[in-house]
Amino acid sequence: MKKIYPRSIPHHDLVVQHLKDDPEFAALYLKGAIEEATDEEGQKILLTVLKRISEARGMQKVAKKAGIPRQSLYRILSEKGNPRMDTFLAVIRALGLEMTFRPVS
Repeated sequence: MKKIYPRSIPHHDLVVQHLKDDPEFAALYLKGAIEEATDEEGQKILLTVLKRISEARGMQKVAKKAGIPRQSLYRILSEKGNPRMDTFLAVIRALGLEMTFRPVS
């Protein structure tokens, strides 16, 4: 008899579900990305993380809260995106998150 296993959930889908349901997880996910954004590759990853959190929360909703068009949000958070600081902060606030800083140890 062949054993039947439950269907596995793709990693991306599992992460998106956690980002949607758990604001604490989203904050830690973003914090890790910011801490690693010390070079160009890390900055691309940061934009990818912001995009993933935005998709989990609903791009249209995030764009509206940030006060920018949805198409602009997609462009800003693309691999070639380069958001201005005010736009970056508006997206973070629209996600219900805030940035904090501490001395480097």
